[in-house]
Amino acid sequence: MLLQSIHQQMAQGVSSGGSDDSTARRMWWAALETLQEKLLHNANPPAGVWLAAPLPALYSPQLLNSLKGWVWAPQALGALTSPGTSLLPPDPLRHGQSHGGGKHDSHTASFRQLPLHEEDSHDPLLVVITSQVQIALALHGKASQRQLLMRSEPEALSAVLGLIEQRLHRDSPEQALALHQALEALGPLESSSALGQTFWPCLAERLAGMAPTVTLQASISAPVQSIQQKQAPKNIKELRSTASKADEELSLLEAIAHEVRTPLATIRTLIRSLLRRKDLPETVLKRLRLIDTECSEQIDRFGLIFQAAELQRQPESPSVLAQTDLGSMINLLAPSWEQQLERRGIELSLSIASNLPSVLSDPSRLEPMLGGLVDRCGRGLPSGSQLVLTLQPAGARLKLQLHGQSPAERDEGAATQEPIAQLGPVLSWNPDTGSLQLSQTATRRLLARLGGRLTQRRDRGLTVFFPIAPHC
Repeated sequence: MLLQSIHQQMAQGVSSGGSDDSTARRMWWAALETLQEKLLHNANPPAGVWLAAPLPALYSPQLLNSLKGWVWAPQALGALTSPGTSLLPPDPLRHGQSHGGGKHDSHTASFRQLPLHEEDSHDPLLVVITSQVQIALALHGKASQRQLLMRSEPEALSAVLGLIEQRLHRDSPEQALALHQALEALGPLESSSALGQTFWPCLAERLAGMAPTVTLQASISAPVQSIQQKQAPKNIKELRSTASKADEELSLLEAIAHEVRTPLATIRTLIRSLLRRKDLPETVLKRLRLIDTECSEQIDRFGLIFQAAELQRQPESPSVLAQTDLGSMINLLAPSWEQQLERRGIELSLSIASNLPSVLSDPSRLEPMLGGLVDRCGRGLPSGSQLVLTLQPAGARLKLQLHGQSPAERDEGAATQEPIAQLGPVLSWNPDTGSLQLSQTATRRLLARLGGRLTQRRDRGLTVFFPIAPHC
C-alpha cells in the first residue's frame, strides 16, 4: 500500500486542479494555518490523533503536546530517534524500552516515525481526528494540475483511514493497534457537515491577504502622470509588471519564513520532550535549554517576517484591540530577554513605572513583537553593552523606550548611528554585523496594527507610544 493511494482516494469525485506547484503549496501553507488557528484553536487543546507525510505538518506546540502523531518520514529523521543516540527520545512504539530498561513514557515523544519508502509519494498529507474535528488535507495532481484536497465527509474519511490502517499493518502491526486504540479512546465523534463552510472561507480570506489585489493596482496606476515626471516606469503595463515582481518577492519571503518556522517548531517540541528526561547530565540539559531558547527566538523572528510580508500585500484593515497590561507583560518576558542578551554579553536594564494603566493592543501578537524590538535594538550592540528599557506615562499614552549603548558610547556620552541597508519594504541589513532584521517601515506597520506608534531614533534606540484604554 503506497501513500499515493491515499491521495487518489481523497481525489475521488473531485474535479482536476489547474494550479502550478508554487500556487498549490501556498494553499497548503494557508490550509495548515487555517486548520491550527481557526479549527483547532482552543484554550484547552483537544485530544486526538494526527498522521502526516512526508514530514511533520503540525507545528503548534499545544497541538503537538495534546495530539498523538504518526509521521511517514525519510529514514534520515529516524537517526535522531534511534536508541544509540541521545539527541532525541526513543520512539516508545518502536523500541518499547527506555535506556534505563523500563517502559518509556509515551508523552515524551511528540509523534511516532514511520518509514517513507522511495516509491511513496512525497506530496504533503495530513489527517487530523479529534472528537469535534475530522479532516484530511493533501496536495495532489500533475505539475500543471496541482490542487489542494480537503475531505471532511464521514464516508471519505472512513475510506482514507481504512487505507492508512492497511499501510500501518504493513509497516508495524503494533503501531496499527496503537492508532486503533487511540481512535477508540476518543469515543463518539461529532462530525460537522458544515466544516467545509468554515474551512474554505477562512482559507480564501487568508489567501486573499497574500495575493495581489485590485486595490494595489489601482493605487499604483492612479498617479501615473506624477510618477512619469520622476522617471518611474512609463506605462501601466510596466507598473503592473513591477507590482507583480514585488509580489513574487514577498511570496518567496513568506514561503521561506514558513519553511523555516515549521522544522524549528518540530525541533523545539522534540527538545522539550528530551528535557522531561531525568537521566541526562546537567551539561546536556543546559545545552538543550539553549537550543530550545534559540528555536523559540527564531520562530518568533520569522513569524514577524511572515506577518510583515503578509501585511505589506494586503489592504489596511482595522485591528481588534483589547485591554493589555503592558507593564506586567514586560516583567513576565524580561527573564527570557535577559537570557537572550546575556549570551551576547549584553545587560538588560528595566525601568517600569508603578500603577500603570492598561493599553489598547493585541496581547497574543504584541508578545513576539516586543521580543522582536528587544532583538532589533540589541543585535548590533557589542559585548559589554547595556540595553535600557523604560515604560512610563505620557499623557493619554504609555511611552516605551529602548536604547542601547556600547561601553565606548557610555564613556563618551554619545551613541553612534547604526549603519542600515534597505532590502525592500520588509527587510533591512546591517553591513557591519551581517544582521538581517525587519525594516523600519515594516516594524512601524506591524506596531500600528497593534495600536502602537513608532518613532525611530538616529542612534540605537526607538520609542513606541501605546494608547491607554479609554475606561482607564
